[in-house]
Amino acid sequence: MASKSIADIQHQGKFFVEPSTTAGKLNTADWPLLLKNFDRLNIRSNHYTPIAAGCSPLQRPIEDYIKSGFINLDKPVNPSSHEVVAWVKRILCKALPVSKTGHSGTLDPKVSGCLIVCIERATRLVKSQQSAGKEYIGVVRFHSPIDDIKKVERTLESLTGAIFQKPPVIAAVKRQLRIRTIYESKLLEFDQRRNIGIFWVSCEAGTYVRTLCVHMGLLLGVGGIMQELRRVRSGIQSEA
Repeated sequence: MASKSIADIQHQGKFFVEPSTTAGKLNTADWPLLLKNFDRLNIRSNHYTPIAAGCSPLQRPIEDYIKSGFINLDKPVNPSSHEVVAWVKRILCKALPVSKTGHSGTLDPKVSGCLIVCIERATRLVKSQQSAGKEYIGVVRFHSPIDDIKKVERTLESLTGAIFQKPPVIAAVKRQLRIRTIYESKLLEFDQRRNIGIFWVSCEAGTYVRTLCVHMGLLLGVGGIMQELRRVRSGIQSEA
């Protein structure tokens, strides 16, 4: 008979110390004189009252994972973040009652990528993830041809650090001037024939990449708009 694998042992084992009434004994015969009769001072016992809570992660029921977990969801384009969270809640309610769900940061309907959906007790983590950094890969289209690719790279690099932004017209927040931080950005690819560039950006939560694309077009003097956008990291979770 083949020996059991570590995974089988972990699934079958209980991994907790059984309570007992026998006390352990210490042999202090070879101990220093200053520690004489130490075994009489230190009373060792295996007796304790086991708590009927907790278990091995491999034996934890799926209900516990749902009530205290989150889902790193790849949001598709078209549905809003609110709709996606409502769909997740409706699906989970078929298995067990779920009263609270929340997400880690709104994505526009036309934007895809990481959307962390927190469930039940994990909804208290929503605020910490909403304020965490984000990473995006976007596609920008310029209205006129650009001869020098280096000029696009320098323009994108200049939009690093604290910048002023006003949310676009389609945004769901109040349109007032605010400061957001761009931590790092990089031009990944540029098609001179179609005037389209692909870039990666790491930024503060609440940064509008759509506005960033407009600013790139203004600095280049040709005008630009955001063609596509995908969030590749939200807080501690990424699409990798």
